[in-house]
Amino acid sequence: MNESIDLPRLIEEYGSESRCRAFLEALRWPNGIECPRCHRDKISRIESRKIHECLSCGHQFSATSGSVFHDTHLPLWKWFLAVYILCESKKGMSANQLRRMLGVSYKTAWYLCHRIRQAMASANNAASKLTGTVEIDDTWIGGKKGKWRPEPEKVNVVGMVERDGRLRFTVVSDLSVDSLQGAVRRHVSKNIDLIITDEWAAYVRAVGLTYKRKYKRIKHKTSYVNGDIHTNSIENAFSLLKRGIVGSWHHVSIKHLQRYLDEMSFRFSERENPRLFSDTLSELLNTDPITFKTLTAEKVA
Repeated sequence: MNESIDLPRLIEEYGSESRCRAFLEALRWPNGIECPRCHRDKISRIESRKIHECLSCGHQFSATSGSVFHDTHLPLWKWFLAVYILCESKKGMSANQLRRMLGVSYKTAWYLCHRIRQAMASANNAASKLTGTVEIDDTWIGGKKGKWRPEPEKVNVVGMVERDGRLRFTVVSDLSVDSLQGAVRRHVSKNIDLIITDEWAAYVRAVGLTYKRKYKRIKHKTSYVNGDIHTNSIENAFSLLKRGIVGSWHHVSIKHLQRYLDEMSFRFSERENPRLFSDTLSELLNTDPITFKTLTAEKVA
């Protein structure tokens, strides 16, 4: 699929299990079905079980084998609808809202959202580093909510965005030189035009020592804009993130925060991609499945 898709077309083209399965096959094997074990293309189809059998090695498999779709009890058309909703929801979608839209339990909707986020995170991690003019800033998520409510943990988040381009959010332990430097090195290429931060002193060493003459700072105590030197783009991205947390997700668990950040980063970065829906499905086919037990463990990798 090389063009964008709207909801009526989604329902028309992928409203049945057979059509969804055929599309997943086309995504997984664009050059024709081959055995995932021996990679040969002599395949027979067992229609009654909706699987394939390799005539060379006898391995039986399907388009969903080894993916998050394998052994799912949720109809594939509901998976497709959930992926479409998360791709098209600019400020995110809560599991509770998805529960109502799909007619499933909250547990199912919550697990479904996190598996889709995991695929988006994999796409972010595999993407090339940011280039061009990059703005960097930080914010915090969490903090005191009121006199009679417990104070949740406050978490620092660093944001990095290309001017008119891609976005990355990442959780950091603190705003020290080492933490900031690690985040920047993971996500920003050395081959950039310009990198801009505010006047926070740690950025001078974390960013300035690596990028040197390509590094500029905007001193917010004096001005928020000095010609092309500003951090307005990343501040706007933080505003979108916080509207998502307050208005859509309502509550974000600290241990799952990075997945929410990856979802927002991926959707923002791919906002002009007409193949966003099909590319996300491709990531779901290729991302290692994450189990419910792993997600609900006290510590999440």
